[in-house]
This record gives sequence, structure tokens and C-alpha cells, in this order.
Amino acid sequence: MPASESTISPTTDEPPPAAPGDGARLTSLSTLGARQLATTTKSEPQMRGISSRWLLRMLPWVDVPSGTYRVNRRLQLHVGQGRVSFDQNGADDVRVIPETLTELPALRGYQDTDVLRELAGRYEVRQVRAGDTLFTAGQPITETYLVVHGRLTRYTEGRYGEEAVTGVVTDGGQLGDEAIGQDEPRWTSSARADTAAVLLTVPWTVVAEVADRVPSFAAHLAAYAERQRRPTNRRGEADVPTQAGHRGEPSIPSGYVDYELAPREYELSLTQTTLRVHSRVGDLYNDPMDQTQQQLKLTIEEIRERQEWELVNNRDFGLLHNTEYDQRISTFSGPPTPDDLDELLSMRRGTRFLIAHPKAITAFFRQVSKRGLMPGLADVNGHAVPAWRGVPLLPCGKIPVTAHHTSSIIALRTGEDDQGVVGLLPTALPDQLQPGLNMRRMGVSTTAVISYLVTAYYSMAILVPDAVGILENVQLGRTVE
Repeated sequence: MPASESTISPTTDEPPPAAPGDGARLTSLSTLGARQLATTTKSEPQMRGISSRWLLRMLPWVDVPSGTYRVNRRLQLHVGQGRVSFDQNGADDVRVIPETLTELPALRGYQDTDVLRELAGRYEVRQVRAGDTLFTAGQPITETYLVVHGRLTRYTEGRYGEEAVTGVVTDGGQLGDEAIGQDEPRWTSSARADTAAVLLTVPWTVVAEVADRVPSFAAHLAAYAERQRRPTNRRGEADVPTQAGHRGEPSIPSGYVDYELAPREYELSLTQTTLRVHSRVGDLYNDPMDQTQQQLKLTIEEIRERQEWELVNNRDFGLLHNTEYDQRISTFSGPPTPDDLDELLSMRRGTRFLIAHPKAITAFFRQVSKRGLMPGLADVNGHAVPAWRGVPLLPCGKIPVTAHHTSSIIALRTGEDDQGVVGLLPTALPDQLQPGLNMRRMGVSTTAVISYLVTAYYSMAILVPDAVGILENVQLGRTVE
């Protein structure tokens, strides 16, 4: 047999070649095999859903051991503007929901639903085009308007003939209630439609005719007009007579500070869950990490995330649903501009911070950059955060983004001493783990599963209406130049 065909390999120190596709043949213990005799270094369980939770961190928290917090206020004579709701079944079939007419200042507290239904049925639909003028300053007020959809601008003529914008009215707003109690009411400003709009209108003669037939309705309007005539301070509270700058011995006016007879009370809300851990897991798999503690840590994080969501969105006490409508403004052109934030800040003293969806913050800084401006920075608890006019602008992903890709920016003044917004919680609970949060063992089931009840108690109170303001209709998308 030729040498080239020999089946006997020569003796060498080299390992035989590896079979095709098996990789190089190893000459020592592989790392995969070595791991069978070794331990691993492990991280604690991680969670993607943890956010910065700036609102929870920035709120001052008040101890509420009784479970209820009452906000006593000075008597308010001028009530704020609410927003009505509509039922729409087509372009021309739009009706105001009668019960929501009580959101109008003049009808606040009126309870005769038959009269409200009659008034709702007398409204007529009117469509206006962008650029149409509804009325001009000085004209007699002959009808009232409800804005179903669209944006109207109210403006007056400035001192030098320029146009001075006094406000923006959007969905659910109304115009014309200033005519109540006046013999010859006239518009104090003009109104123009910035977009195509759908309105509901009713002549004031209809309101007068209903008042002539229904004594309770007439009495309610008369009481409202009387409250409007009573002396108030600039915030609409019952005035206290004072005198200043006098000499000699004139008679000093006397009076007293009246209180609201039915102040609002906030009951603590809660977020709960049941944590379940099998006894075998707790007995055998607690090294190097306590399984129950790791489960509890992530559960608490999820509860705190939900707690912040409730503080923003809860219908009973959340910011978006409890801010007075006269403390809400709309963006003038859609995107949030420096002018919009300046107006929002000017509506209250001592704004402590602003919160906004991260996309809203990005949209605002796009407008800042377009104007060649430089946003500032503020130090908040050792963190450098963006700021506007020295007020921190903090991200909060719990503020919703609508289907139209709009959101809101919220301004807050905080603290009891400053008549602001305060968080509410009990600081002493049985089996407490953190302030306002406790865990109670519920027992062991027949399947050897141990259950723990984890509960967080909390709420929020707005001490005076101007402690919170909202910039609404904040457009988040980029605009085409």
C-alpha cells in the first residue's frame, strides 16, 4: 500500500483535527463546564416602569391621622367659570347636556332640571368660519354662546390702535353671561373665530321669557346678580371694609371675614394589591437575596407609580380634573411658546414648579430655540433641571397625550404656609413600611401560598384655586415651516 494511503497517523504532540463544524477541539475544561461548579454574581431584579416621579418628590406631605382633610376657605362670591358638555349625533344635531348647564356661573347650584332641559332645548346650532367676527366691543349683548368645538379669541383695541388679546375660548366655554343683572348690557371686547367653530346660541329674550314664567329661575338669576354687585376683593372673595390714609378721627368701618359654610373635605384614597409568595420559595431560595423583600420592593415601586398617576388623573382629587376652569388657558397658536408659559406663570404668585409630559417639554424648547432664546437651569435637590423664568420644568409621563397629539402643562404653588397644593397621607400606620404605606400578612392558604396586603393611603388638596394652573391644548408635533 502506498505511504500516502496509509491509515496509521504519525505520532505527534498536536491534537487531532476537529471534525468539520465542531470548532477547535479544547485542551482544557470549558467555561460552560466550569460554571457547573461555580456560583454567579447576580443583580437585584430590575424594573423598566420606574419613572422619576417628580410630583411625589416635590409635594409637601401633610399628616392626616383622621383620614379626612377639610379645606376651610373665605366666602367666595364670584364663582369660577365651568365647562358644559354636549351630545353630538351629526354635524347639525348638537345638543347641550342639560345637567351640565350648572357649570355656568349664573346657573351654579340651580336644581330645577325641567327648566334646565327647557333652556337646553332652546339653543340653536351655528357654524362659523375661521376669521368670522361674532361681535365687536360696544355692541349690545343680544345672545349667549356655548362653544361646542373650535377656538375663539377675545380682543380689544389697544391704546395706540393695536389689537390686544384678552383671552382664548375653546371647547365647553361660553360667552355672554356678563349681561345678567344689567339693563343695557354691552360687549366689553370683540370675539373672532381663529378656527372653524360650532356654536350653540340662545337669545337673551328667551332667558328673560323663562325667568318671567318660572319664579325660582328668576330668583336664582337675581341672587347671582346681587352677588356680582356685592363688594369683593380682586379674587372674588367677600370684601372686608377697611380705610386708609385718613386723618383726624373719622368713623372706622367695621366688618368681619365670612367663611364658606360647606367647605370641601378630602378623604384619603388608596392603592392596594395582594402579594403572594409560596412558602417553599421563601424557605429554600432566600440566598443570597430575600425573595419576599425583592417581591415587595418591586410591588412598592408599582404602587408609587400608580399613586402619582392618581394625583394627576383621579376625577375626585387629581390635578387635571380639579383645577378651576378660570385657572386654565389655551395655547395661542398650538405649540407651547414662551408667551404661553409667561401667561401661565403670571396667573399666580410663587409658582414652585411646572410639570409636563416629556414630549411637551421638548415641544416647548423647540419654540424657545426658534426664538434664539436659551432656557435656564435650576437646582432641585441636587439635580440640574431645565427651568423657565427660574421655575423648574419637570417631566411627568402621567400627564396624558390625547388622540390629537396634544397635552397639558401644569403650574403649581405648594405648601400649607403658602396656600398651595399639599399631598395628604397618614404617617403612622400599623405595620408601616414607608410613610402612608404598610404591609399586613393575610395568612397561608391551603396551597402553602403566603399572602401579604400592601396598601398606600394618599390624596391631594388644593387650598386655594389659584394654587394650580393648566396650559391646555399643547400641540406636541412639529409644525411645517
